[in-house]
Amino acid sequence: MKNEKNVQFRTRLDMVLYFLRGSKRYFVLSVIFACLVSLFDLINPKIIGYTIDSVIGNVPAELPAFIQKLLPGDAVWFRTHLYVISAAVIVIALTGAICRYFFRLNNSKGAETLVKRMRDRLFDHIIHLPFAWHSENRTGDIIQRCTSDVEQVKMFLSEQLTSLVRITVLIVLAMYFMFGIHPQLALAALAYIPVIVGYSFFFHSRIGDAFRHADEEEGKLSSIAQENLTGVRVVRAFGREAYERERFEVQNESYTKMWVRLMKLLSMFWGAGDLFSGLQVLTIIAIGSWLCVRGELTAGSYVAFVSYNAMLAWPVRSLGRVIAQLSKAGISIDRIMYIMNSETEQDRPGAQTPDLNGDIVFDHVSYQYENGSAEILDDVSFTVKQGTTFGILGGTGSGKSTLMYLLDRLYDLPEGRGTITVNGVDIRDIKASWLRENIGMVLQEPFLFSRSLSENIRIARQDADMKQIRAAARTASLDETIEHFQEGYETFVGERGVTLSGGQKQRTAIAQMLIRKAPIMIFDDSLSAVDAETDVKIRTALKADSAGATVILIAHRITTLMAADQIIVLDHGRIKEQGTHEELLAGNGIYRQIYDLQMQQAEGEDEE
Repeated sequence: MKNEKNVQFRTRLDMVLYFLRGSKRYFVLSVIFACLVSLFDLINPKIIGYTIDSVIGNVPAELPAFIQKLLPGDAVWFRTHLYVISAAVIVIALTGAICRYFFRLNNSKGAETLVKRMRDRLFDHIIHLPFAWHSENRTGDIIQRCTSDVEQVKMFLSEQLTSLVRITVLIVLAMYFMFGIHPQLALAALAYIPVIVGYSFFFHSRIGDAFRHADEEEGKLSSIAQENLTGVRVVRAFGREAYERERFEVQNESYTKMWVRLMKLLSMFWGAGDLFSGLQVLTIIAIGSWLCVRGELTAGSYVAFVSYNAMLAWPVRSLGRVIAQLSKAGISIDRIMYIMNSETEQDRPGAQTPDLNGDIVFDHVSYQYENGSAEILDDVSFTVKQGTTFGILGGTGSGKSTLMYLLDRLYDLPEGRGTITVNGVDIRDIKASWLRENIGMVLQEPFLFSRSLSENIRIARQDADMKQIRAAARTASLDETIEHFQEGYETFVGERGVTLSGGQKQRTAIAQMLIRKAPIMIFDDSLSAVDAETDVKIRTALKADSAGATVILIAHRITTLMAADQIIVLDHGRIKEQGTHEELLAGNGIYRQIYDLQMQQAEGEDEE
């Protein structure tokens, strides 16, 4: 089975057809019923014109052959059976209404099926995109592409595109009947259609550019709103309400000006449409009346012709609207296609699922981000022995977290930039899902979902029972804290864990990782928000609970690392020192300086 996440779209049509799988039949049926609606709408004016001229009057007139075959008699017979004509008009109108119902029904089914598939495919694709892609794209903009842009594509396909087919059929049939009534008058009506379509194309590119800029501004506005809603506690804590309000208002002002500019353009577009449509109707009424006075057009034919022209007035204008909407839909399709064409994480052909109980080796690893920044890691080499505790110390921006992101393949290590192996196997030859299943990682900034504490802890292992959840929480020194909560393990955690303290969030994230019993466990500065006493308790419990596992501790606090079997000191992406706690103290280097500084600080706090 072809992996849908690897599909690349060369054109807009390719992607639209891909999303239409499962809903295409509904749209086909809706188009068929739309054409039938147009046909039935066009029959009645012909019958009314025939009735005025031949049944009520004495002007000989002929209906189209396919209609005449259905008639039970001639015009003389209908003079004494006018109720038959009335019944026919009603039946045709009812049949048209039924067709309109099935058109709307199938169109709605197709639209909702399309939207569901688009949302499903987009969500599935986004969660498989690399971590680096998410770092480069704003969350608010991604959400806007998955909501507003999806709705715009749906509106175009379900309304404008089906309308385009219906309008085309209506114009063709109406012109057929109109040319049958009076060719010269039909040419006068037809002459305005190229004009309307022409000015629509004139506005097409301008409206498209305006919509693209408006969408970009809306994405920025959504990002600001999303950041402030999720980070409301930080905004309040630092008294940033006025600053953030001003920032939002500035962006909102820019977004509003963009839409005002767009509305001016659309006002010109629709104003021109009203003008040309009005002129067209006025022209037909004037010329038709003149032809009637001259006797070149009968009253019934005139009524039928004006009816057909009135039917064309709005559809022809709608044709211009479809062209205008095509611009907006095209921009939305491009924005969605950007996501769908972004490369998902890929494993090498023949990727393995080896035993990961072995040494971890970084061999001459160098790395820099794609934005052209300086080297984050520069020729880093070290070995983490299986079953040992390995410490990493370094300042902010020294590359500590990047090392672990590379190990977990959240960032891909480019070819020629060194190798990382686990148990002798290059991680690029290991399936990413298998690698991450065997590496438990507590991130520097833990993320908790809006669920209960128990659900958050078992998120990495859905089959875990309450006993296992409590055991993991106990190791993370969280069990006792939870017992003091009124709802216990069923306590609801707010968005991003906003209802918990920093230390409680970190301990929940630790329990979340411990429940997996992974052979490799990484703590990325994940004890920074807990006090020194709790830090010791957690590390002691971890040592007993994680016997045989390889533990990597990243920290700023030396007391967290001093019991590690091996410690490295990173500075500006390079390893400056390496050894045990005692060896590094004896070396009188960076490690010793940080140790002395932290010990003096601790002594000062004790004295206070």
